Amino acid sequence: MKNPNPGLFDDLPNSPDEIICGVDEAGRGPLAGPVFAAAVILDPNRPILGLRDSKKLTEAKRDLLAPVIKSQALAWAIAQASEDEIDQLNILQASMLAMRRAVEALSTVPTLALIDGNRCPVMQIQSIAIIGGDDKVDAISAASILAKTARDAALVELHAQYPHYCFDQHKGYGTALHLARLREHGASPVHRRSFAPVRAVLLKVGA
Repeated sequence: MKNPNPGLFDDLPNSPDEIICGVDEAGRGPLAGPVFAAAVILDPNRPILGLRDSKKLTEAKRDLLAPVIKSQALAWAIAQASEDEIDQLNILQASMLAMRRAVEALSTVPTLALIDGNRCPVMQIQSIAIIGGDDKVDAISAASILAKTARDAALVELHAQYPHYCFDQHKGYGTALHLARLREHGASPVHRRSFAPVRAVLLKVGA
């Protein structure tokens, strides 16, 4: 675990028997596609160089690190919550659901989950939220990278189904290109209907 600020993690459990997983999500902001989450238990005997917040890495660097994480971690899992679940629960609760699913899918049961952000999903194991954890804790950085690369790959697949939205370029985020295509073609089955720009298009169509 990185600790650039001495004392910041002094209150974390430090038992050699503790099995710690890092957890992060990707895709809370986009207008389309599922929200993804990953959980990673790193092997302390196999450190991975270059881990940091996925948003601070280039796409090429993320794509290089993802298979290294998968091959060298003690355990990892990726999960998601669908567009329907996002619309039914709201994006925050859907993100919590995806993170819980990722932790529960790990092949090794952790004793502690370190969650990026200021909230923790409800789980049967202890969890601690760490603001900015994806750039402070290696296991969270690794989870951030896996969640981001998995979601990007999923949006490239959605582009093959709905090419006129250019999902491969903006990955579902509300860019000028995406908004223009959304207005031109209307909402697809993978758009999040509870999000304001999509809802506005649907209301206009129904008017």
